[in-house]
Amino acid sequence: MKPKRAKAPKATTADPQSLFGVGVLNDVYQEQRIDGRDARKVITRFPPEPNGYLHIGHSKAIAINFGFAEYHGGECYLRFDDTNPRGEEAHYFTAIEEMVRWLGFEPKRVTYSSDNFDRLYILAEALIQKDRAYVCHCTKTEIMAQRGGGEGEGKPRFACLHRDRPTAESLAEFRAMRDGKYESGEAALRMKQDLDSGNPQMWDLFAYRIPDKEHRTHHRTGDKWRIYPTYDFTHCLCDSFEGITHSLCTTEFELSRESYEWLCDELGVYKPMQREYGRLNVSGTVLSKRKIIELVNGEYVRAWDDPRLYTLIALRRRGIPPGAILSFVNELGVTKAVSNIELKRFETSIRRYLELTVPRLMLVLEPLLIIIDDLEDDHLEMSHAIPFTKKVYIERSDFREVDSDDYFRLAPGKTVGLLKVPFPITATSFEKDPNTGEVVVVHAKYEKPVEGSAPKKPKSFIHWVASSPAHQSPIKATVRAFNPLFKSDNPAAHPDGFLADINPDSEQIFPNALIETGLEEIRRRAPWPAEAGEKMDMETSQESGAKPAIAEPRPETVRFQGMRVAYFCVDRETTKDDLILNRIVSLKEDTGKG
Repeated sequence: MKPKRAKAPKATTADPQSLFGVGVLNDVYQEQRIDGRDARKVITRFPPEPNGYLHIGHSKAIAINFGFAEYHGGECYLRFDDTNPRGEEAHYFTAIEEMVRWLGFEPKRVTYSSDNFDRLYILAEALIQKDRAYVCHCTKTEIMAQRGGGEGEGKPRFACLHRDRPTAESLAEFRAMRDGKYESGEAALRMKQDLDSGNPQMWDLFAYRIPDKEHRTHHRTGDKWRIYPTYDFTHCLCDSFEGITHSLCTTEFELSRESYEWLCDELGVYKPMQREYGRLNVSGTVLSKRKIIELVNGEYVRAWDDPRLYTLIALRRRGIPPGAILSFVNELGVTKAVSNIELKRFETSIRRYLELTVPRLMLVLEPLLIIIDDLEDDHLEMSHAIPFTKKVYIERSDFREVDSDDYFRLAPGKTVGLLKVPFPITATSFEKDPNTGEVVVVHAKYEKPVEGSAPKKPKSFIHWVASSPAHQSPIKATVRAFNPLFKSDNPAAHPDGFLADINPDSEQIFPNALIETGLEEIRRRAPWPAEAGEKMDMETSQESGAKPAIAEPRPETVRFQGMRVAYFCVDRETTKDDLILNRIVSLKEDTGKG
């Protein structure tokens, strides 16, 4: 029997109306309605820095920026905020764009802040000529004191001694910065804002800085520039250049709205509307680039896509569907409050999504051989297109040597049903390894009733996989079962550092797992489910007359529920001869069941 392609019901898919038609984001749109009557359209952007991999928190920003534009008939750009050469690498650009598309979003344009370096430089000079920027030579300590911190703690803020230098002098010094006269930390361009403001984002922010020599070469512009614009100078101006209508960002940038608008006004350029929403945080893990690098370099995890991490590439490898992530974001909704989510809530959402969207197979993690003695050696029944024979394997945990009244699985003299098999079996005896004392074989009888009598009704059913070489059954596999990487909800709070909070049991390997032959049909018909970016991939590869863009689905799109066990996917390290499965999430089970 072929597995039916499951389709996520409406209740589990992202509901645009609930995110954009009501609440905070609807209020944002109502502030500045753009309905096309003035030939304009909603334009948003997702502006990541290409110095690391996206993580689960970014999924909310992606869903909001792309979804808001789509809901209102507009466009969303993917803009790489590549103004800091330090740490920017080609593979980050590629991975970020890939993850956006994996989530099911197609940028109208892919842009780069670095494409505007010439234009930004001209505006920086214009700001100096308006006496709204100056070159500062103060040290970090001096600037901290000027802002009422460090040695100036509790004292009034005061201006940098270079703040009132003549504009011509600042202009000459800025050009000297550009031409290489100064090294990192010796000079910087600062905006002349409002030191009396209660908003720290108005305390003469930096507009241009000089990076260290070893971090001066830019990924796209090479060695053309010795100075680079800051986020606070670049972001609003690039929004302006691109005609962004709604600059949507997290509430950590709420104070930046004043400086965002100030700079646009001072330069007399189009001013987009910045509005904020609460960010998504997940407890029980780490998301910072620095910490993940420590985990990778220390070999606590395999790589940035290790399934125990919460980067998007790791979640993809673990087998979590993109549609499930969007569904999770939709469940959380959007407010201005930060969403601090426990891992178990995330996994509950994923489990609910998978329950309705992936097929089911029988998989045995720790096999125990059952020989049904009263069946012929060549006995064969095809049960739902999978073979049932004299020899089957069950989960070792589904057998006990000594029975008890509260135990309902297999034990000597006890009857259990085998899923998808018409009649139950009863254990009659067992054999042990004389060296280890471990049960290695259980003998049983097939409880097929004589004609005219009623069949036995077992109290429980267990899963199994048959031995049938003619059907290439069972399929052997190595299963990696992942648990939380850390022992606590806040690894960073550990007094000895977050690495001291590593869970030594974060990965459990089952090297001898067995799977039913139905896996091959599921592999042929992947992705499961065909949603979001994985659906786009499938449709692209199936275009009539076109060369397939993808020869075969990515391995992690082969997803299924191992009945009574967990949800699984195929790992990318799988080869022709070695099948490796990742546990996506466990099943929600009744812990009181025997």
